[in-house]
Formats: sequence, C-alpha cells, structure tokens
Amino acid sequence: MPADAQDHSGAPLAIVTTGAARLAAGGFASLRGKRVGLLTNHTGRVGAERLIDLMARAPGVTLAAILTPEHGLTGTAEAGAKVTGGVDTATGIKVHSLYGSAYKPTPEMLAGLDVLVFDMQDIGTRFYTYISTMGLAMQAAAASSLPFVVLDRPNPLGGDDVSGFMLDKAFASFVGRFEIPLAHAMTVGELALMIKGERLLPGLERLALEVVQMQGWRRDMRWPKTGLPWVPTSPNIPTFATALAYAGTGLFEATVASEGRGTDAPFLLLGHPSVDAVSIVRQVRAAKLPGMKIEPASAKPRVIQGVATSPRFKGRDIPAVRLGIEDIARFRPVETGIHLLVAFSDSLRAAGAGALVADAKAFDRLAGSNRLRVALEAGLRAEAIVATWQDEVARFVERRNRYLAY
Repeated sequence: MPADAQDHSGAPLAIVTTGAARLAAGGFASLRGKRVGLLTNHTGRVGAERLIDLMARAPGVTLAAILTPEHGLTGTAEAGAKVTGGVDTATGIKVHSLYGSAYKPTPEMLAGLDVLVFDMQDIGTRFYTYISTMGLAMQAAAASSLPFVVLDRPNPLGGDDVSGFMLDKAFASFVGRFEIPLAHAMTVGELALMIKGERLLPGLERLALEVVQMQGWRRDMRWPKTGLPWVPTSPNIPTFATALAYAGTGLFEATVASEGRGTDAPFLLLGHPSVDAVSIVRQVRAAKLPGMKIEPASAKPRVIQGVATSPRFKGRDIPAVRLGIEDIARFRPVETGIHLLVAFSDSLRAAGAGALVADAKAFDRLAGSNRLRVALEAGLRAEAIVATWQDEVARFVERRNRYLAY
C-alpha cells in the first residue's frame, strides 16, 4: 500500500503494523503458558484497545504484573512528578511505578514472572526518559534471568536524521543514560539491541533479548507516513509536531526562557521578557533552515493542571517566537534548536540580561556534554556548533548500522 493511501473519508490508513499488533494478531502464541510482566503505559495500544486488555484476555497467557514509567500508566502525570503504583481498575492487575521510589524493577516486582515485555511509544530523543526506563528494566531482567521482549514501534522522527552531541559518560543521568546522539534515529527495538551489543549498560551479557519487529516501516518515515494515530506520549507532547521540535527545543527546559509550558504550544512557543523577538526571527530566518517557519509572537504562560502547574513567567505577557513546521521530511529539529538557542543567547546578551542557561548541571545533562553550554557562553555561531559533532555522529552511525532492522 503506498504511503499516502487514504480511506474513503480521506483519513490516512495505517501502513505500519507495530510489534504489539503482530504479537496480538498471532494470539500471543510466544507467551502462552507464561506469567508475563508488561512494561507499558497509555501508548501501548493495538488499534483502539490497550495491549494490557488484549493480553489479559489472551487464552493461556497470565498477565501477572504491569510496570509503568514517568507520567504513569495513563500518561497524565506532569513531567518530574513522582508516580505511585496501585491496581489497574479494568483488569485488577498490580501496577508497579518505575518513577517513584524505584527507577529500576526490583526483584520483588519481578518475582514469579517468566518474561518481561516492553511496549510503549518513544519519541526518538535521548533525553526522553522512556528509553532510560527500558535500559534499567533490561538490567533487572538480566539479573533475574528473565527474557526481555521489546515490541517495536516507529521512531516518530524517522530512521535517518542522526544529530547532536554524543553523550559524554561524565554527564550520564536518567535523562541521558546512553552514549548516543541527541537524536539517534533508532527504534526502541534497535536501541535495545545496541544497548546490549555495545555494552552501553553493564550486566547485559546473558540477557535473552527478543525484538518483535514491525511490518511496513521504512527509515524515511516520519510519523505521518505511518498512518498511525498520534497518542500524546506525555502531557507536554500533545502532537507529533511537538515531538519533532522537542529534539531541539527541549533544551530550553534548562534555560531562563519559557519553553512554552503553560501555553497552547509547548516547545513550539519560546519566550523571555528581555528578548527582542523580531531580532531573533530575523537571525534564525537568515540561516535558511529547511522545513521550518518562525514568527514573532507573544506568550502568557498559565497554570494548566496536570500539564504545567508552575510554568515559567506565569501570568506575564512576554515576547516570544512561534516555530512552525512546513515540511516534515526536511525539518531538522536539533539544528533548528541550536540556532534558536544561539539567537536567544545573543538577544539576552544584547539586552544586558545575563546568560541563557539557568541551570548548568541540568542543561549539560540534556545536551549530554558541557560543550554546548561552553559554546553558547563563548558566543560561538550555530553553524560552528553543529559542525563540531559531525565526526562523532559519523562514527556512531557506523556502529549503529550493525543493529538496524529496517
């Protein structure tokens, strides 16, 4: 079926079959007779149904435990908010939180299981925490001699655009666990294979790892080409456009600027009381970045319960810029983010308003290195910053090729 196929209503048809959908279509045959732990959240769906419900009803399969990451099982907990466990009301199955007192499954959580299955939608950015949760769960499964099964899903950013600084081990954290670029262009299944194969985490040598591959996905597919519906992956990633921009504008979270939380366009609307929005737009437009548009705007962040309870510059009208994506295939999120950071830094400097980075430690963890912050402080141009990571990304791509499934 061609990528632009549509049904009679004009809506796109799904042309990608996820790993979860393939497992369900096969009647969960590989899990029959087993007690299963399922690491998932609200994005773990097959069509209109939760994988949880399909698996709980599957003959011969015992869904014995549910484990869930940041934002919780329903995906409604705000970023950074601790999540508690409990019981899934629809199935009565115990739910264990991996974003509360524990970030890695404990032996007690895994007791009595025969296999641990991972199914959730990642967004392809190193500092989105779902992949850190996956890696820690792989370690826990290995320590408990449990097979680990990844049900593969598309990388919304596609499989070709690899960009950004590699993570320096000295800056590893839960928001950057692996030595990979900021945008890695791998599916979660491919990344799991690389984490084990390249020993990006210790203790995985004996892990029995299986990836249930997708059908129909190609590396040139960004999300709309898959035909799959977008399920907001967390409260501030409501749309695919947000997910695409986040790989670059997510870096604004550790700056003095508003990253758009508390507005109608998180990570697409960026502002600060002291910036000259017109000057920023002029500077970014001059770079002739592909696939994007940018306009001067204003923002007034507000409290949105469960989404932004304490947004920066709450209740204040501030100058801002609004980012738009005109050509999904050509848009380069990380490079665009760097140009925006440099333009904001220049504008703040010209206004005598101080440095852009608010929290050096947090910013360096997001960037994966202190090199970006140092470059911004030195007034380095965006093109020069982007040039500095090209060689390391090329070496990563060479290593990555061994683990690509599509």
